[in-house]
Amino acid sequence: MSSQQQTADKATEAEFASYYLQRTTQELAEDLDKVRNADDFKAESVPFLVRALQQGAVQFSPDEQKRTVSAVKQKET
Repeated sequence: MSSQQQTADKATEAEFASYYLQRTTQELAEDLDKVRNADDFKAESVPFLVRALQQGAVQFSPDEQKRTVSAVKQKET
């Protein structure tokens, strides 16, 4: 694999991760608000919560990520 292809793959992966996190937080907004407003929730828990949400993106193959990113870009134009 060429370094150009690796760079493109990493860019797609980053775009997909950003999109996935955005969509996940939108879909789970009410639940996330409940968690954040819980008495035992601490500010130090935010990075842990974000990382947990980001982990969901790894379940998608590189091809699925490329298709999703392409579809999102196409929809935006």
